[in-house]
Amino acid sequence: MRDPYSVLGVRRNAGPDEIKAAWRSVAKAVHPDQNKDDPLATQRFAEAGRAYEVLKDPKLRNRYDHARREAELRRMEEMKRKARGPEEETIDPETAEEMISRIFETKDRARAQNAKPPEKKPATAAPQAKAEPAPEARPEPKAEAVPESEAKPEQKVEGDRTPMFGGFPRAAAPAADLVSAIVRRIRGAASKPALEKVPDIFCDVTVSIEEIFRREKATATLPDGQTLKVTLPAGTTDGSVVRLKEMGYRLNGMQRGDVVVTVRVLEDGRFRSDGTDLRTTLPVNIQDAILGCEMTVETLTGAIRVTIPAWSGSDHVIRLEGHGLPTAEGKRGDLLVELRLMLWEKPDEKITDLMRSLRNGLFL
Repeated sequence: MRDPYSVLGVRRNAGPDEIKAAWRSVAKAVHPDQNKDDPLATQRFAEAGRAYEVLKDPKLRNRYDHARREAELRRMEEMKRKARGPEEETIDPETAEEMISRIFETKDRARAQNAKPPEKKPATAAPQAKAEPAPEARPEPKAEAVPESEAKPEQKVEGDRTPMFGGFPRAAAPAADLVSAIVRRIRGAASKPALEKVPDIFCDVTVSIEEIFRREKATATLPDGQTLKVTLPAGTTDGSVVRLKEMGYRLNGMQRGDVVVTVRVLEDGRFRSDGTDLRTTLPVNIQDAILGCEMTVETLTGAIRVTIPAWSGSDHVIRLEGHGLPTAEGKRGDLLVELRLMLWEKPDEKITDLMRSLRNGLFL
């Protein structure tokens, strides 16, 4: 894959919003439906999707940046080595894929030879062998045991390396690449490789608190202008992610992608969402706040009566259990009623005189 920054046309220090906007622009420009005469449109669209998958994830992005820096350092070291002139001849390093392929092929050949049945001798060979006199056996000299410390290390090493590496030394592959190659080899032998997946589509949908409560279907707009209906599951809150399996773009020879929808809750002023809990504000005048009273509060299912305790200030919160949004467990959150101390629209002379007397220490 090419450099994802170059594919999306963004800087290496670009933020998430800039990367997302660049991907939408590139995906819309290179989409196969918009470039039916371009045979490489599908390839360029998939390349843009893979680039966005790398850059949108902080972990994958950091891993790619680190690998790119390591590759740049290796390239500079190689240029310095070439600039110093020819050195002693070395064997080209063996890649992990080459090593694993050679090892597995060697084992396959050895397994086939061991499984081959021994050759049967003709039936007439046995009688002929009995008719001839057996030659006089001569005692063979016994091989003396050689201590392990006196054995030649070169012969032992060559004997160990010959069946695995084909009889000639080669540079070892890095450990990480070697493990990855083994895993790919085992998986490839065990199952058929899966089709490459079309990049997912990411979009946002804005809904009201009432739509979440009624479980209505929201309308999401894709980057190419198409729309689709999204069912809001129980427990949906601001920032919830709904993944629509295989509802994305469809390309020949590839697995269909998904649509990933991020839910944004619209604050309409009457209610404010706090997870599955809701918050609302109830204005109270000075008289009712000091003496206490009963007032009407609007909920998602209608108005109910609540009791305002005496001497309640603006920091007082009344919790109404079970009047919030549905949860994933089948219950409902709470409604938090925040009192807000208000004055009358027109000044009240009696209240003004009372407050003045209290401040100045006068008693009527």
